[in-house]
Amino acid sequence: MQNKLQVDKAVRTVLLISASLSIVIVISIFIFIFRSSLPAFKEFGVQGLLGELTWRPANGSFGILAMIVGSVMVTLMALVIGVPLAIATAIFLAEIAPRGVQAVVRPAVQLLAGIPSVVYGLFGMVVLVPLIRRIPVAGNSGYGLLSAAIVLAVMILPTITSISEDAIRAVPRAYTEASLALGATHLQTIFQVLLPAGKSGIVAALILGIGRALGETMAMIMVIGNSVILPAPLDDNPLTVFLSQARTLTGNIAVEINYASGLHASALFATGVVLFMLIMIVNVSAHAFLNRSNASAN
Repeated sequence: MQNKLQVDKAVRTVLLISASLSIVIVISIFIFIFRSSLPAFKEFGVQGLLGELTWRPANGSFGILAMIVGSVMVTLMALVIGVPLAIATAIFLAEIAPRGVQAVVRPAVQLLAGIPSVVYGLFGMVVLVPLIRRIPVAGNSGYGLLSAAIVLAVMILPTITSISEDAIRAVPRAYTEASLALGATHLQTIFQVLLPAGKSGIVAALILGIGRALGETMAMIMVIGNSVILPAPLDDNPLTVFLSQARTLTGNIAVEINYASGLHASALFATGVVLFMLIMIVNVSAHAFLNRSNASAN
């Protein structure tokens, strides 16, 4: 009995150390990035970095506002395209598809998660960019937000689909049986019972999808155009803003970090701090939404 207690205590200690190590790693990364960004923040201030559009390191201009807007826009566009498709796929796999179909579709979706991002970028360059270039708008090169958003939507699809499917399957079967017994159809049960009951898992899937979208680098560099400009319509039609080129925060770091030094390197680390904070805001907002929803339900 004493040995079992000692083993139990040792396992608990190992688990506590593992959990604490994860927190320490995250805090250490943030401290390193923040310390490296301090020279830029001291030189230009928060307003000079986050509130300015011009990024010209040779002239001493390090405004990252255009890249913040570009990152947020391409992420939102990818979510608009990818989330409905991912959740629909999750519902299909969890509740509708026969076993034989599941055996084909599920591995295909999971395979998408293992494809290197550079392959997605090549697909975007060779297939999507030429197709989008055919849209008859002056200044449309095919490279831009729309190409990047479509590629990004495909990249976040397996993450959101897999976690959402697990969340739907985790809902007790009694919920479904009770809903059907009350006269609801299968589709009504899915949308009015299963999805609300599994919303915490689905929101977690969305958080991971947003994190993947904000953090993607290589594929974005290859298809978004990498022009440090504020996305704007190419003509009088406001929808042509989606054809505008842009540069993301991660793309900016990847493109310039190899030759940056001094304030230039510090400004790139400041870009990393902003990216870190954006992801933190998404996480905190999602948890606050879930807590409020759970409180309302209770």
